[in-house]
Amino acid sequence: MRKQTQCNAGWIPAATDTGRPIKRYSPATPLQLPAMPQFPRVVAGLLAVLLGACANLPTAPTVPLTFVIVRHAEKAQDDPRDPMLTDAGRSRAAALASALADAPITAVYATQFHRTRQTAAPTARAHGLPITVYDPGQSASILAARLRQSHGAGHVLVVAHSNTAPAIAAALCGCEVAPMDESEYDRRMTVRLAGNGAATLTTESVP
Repeated sequence: MRKQTQCNAGWIPAATDTGRPIKRYSPATPLQLPAMPQFPRVVAGLLAVLLGACANLPTAPTVPLTFVIVRHAEKAQDDPRDPMLTDAGRSRAAALASALADAPITAVYATQFHRTRQTAAPTARAHGLPITVYDPGQSASILAARLRQSHGAGHVLVVAHSNTAPAIAAALCGCEVAPMDESEYDRRMTVRLAGNGAATLTTESVP
């Protein structure tokens, strides 16, 4: 019966054909290390689960692009070329800012005149926005194209004049808009653009 003995690494006695003893090197038996877990597969599985959960989360709705077009508020008679607002006009401007306080205003436009900038100022200030000045002599179609191109979502306030506000609203919505009388200050026109480009105009009188 042959007996096997496990030896540690080192030199052990051995024999040759001549009978002379020699020493032979015997390596230690290799250690059998425990199998390592499949970390890459585990991590990949966890990532797949997390990504799947994120894909199922509801996405925040996109705010549709909306334009609010108004005429400047009541003007004084202090300067026939560039009058300021009256007390009633300043109150109307403040009321406009209050009405738009919760709206996601992203831009405010006005012409270079005091009456339009003073009408736009409370809303711009409330939302921390500058007033972007546009040329009132620019055609409504060109201005509307510029507004559509410059903004993709949110609410945009445009303060105009009695002879330009209806035309701007009409160019933005592609619809008919009634002209505005010189004594009319309370009309607020809102144009909403759907994702497919369809426009809806809402007109209201605001005391």
